[in-house]
Amino acid sequence: MTTTTYAVSGMTCGHCTSAVTEELTKLPGVQQVRIDLNAGGTSAVHVTSETGLDEAAVREAVDEAGYELAASSPGATA
Repeated sequence: MTTTTYAVSGMTCGHCTSAVTEELTKLPGVQQVRIDLNAGGTSAVHVTSETGLDEAAVREAVDEAGYELAASSPGATA
């Protein structure tokens, strides 16, 4: 398992986190999505997947939810 942290801007509430979580869990291999909401700022979105995810696919999923992917940083592999 691999966990990657993405910086997502524009989320302000629980509905926002639900929308992003819903879109990201549609991606193949995603096991878990955890979001540390920073209302009005840049939130940390932690995605655990079977293998690394294609950043373009993650960006598209976040865009589909109505938000912007600011950056990513690879995390731990288990």
